[in-house]
Amino acid sequence: MRAESAAGGTLAFVGLGANLGDMRQSLQQALQALAVLPGTDLLACSSAYRSAPVDAGGPDFLNAVAQLRTQLSPLDLLDVLQAIELAQGRERPYVNAPRTLDLDLLLFGELSLQTPRLSLPHPRLHRRAFVLQPLLELQPGLSAPGLGGLAAYLPALQDQAISRLGPLWPSG
Repeated sequence: MRAESAAGGTLAFVGLGANLGDMRQSLQQALQALAVLPGTDLLACSSAYRSAPVDAGGPDFLNAVAQLRTQLSPLDLLDVLQAIELAQGRERPYVNAPRTLDLDLLLFGELSLQTPRLSLPHPRLHRRAFVLQPLLELQPGLSAPGLGGLAAYLPALQDQAISRLGPLWPSG
């Protein structure tokens, strides 16, 4: 147990994805990094899901969603997520390029935010089965600011290939 707990912090959800290298190991290392963030508790992680790329080429992705409680600000959390990506060799040669690790801040409490660096909720979370299915696995009745109940968006995503693979992270 860490001395610095996130009691009273904000509930946040982070999307994890990879489609290069040892994808399972990349996601597990990212979860390990999230689990030791100061002022942050890793509360849960969804199952791992295999999904075909959406609006991109390359190999299939391995995806999951982590649920955190954090005392970090949204931009501080974004900085940490990008530092974890960089530490695992993330490169950005072009938009939607294949990647060793992708960490997206999906939701941050009930915050709606539009800045050049960060949009909350994530602007495409309701259009991606690889985000919605793991999110709803963690919280089936989850709603997002400006979107409402997220389960209502799943029927429109039936054409997106996705399969649940099982646990990625030990449950707590």
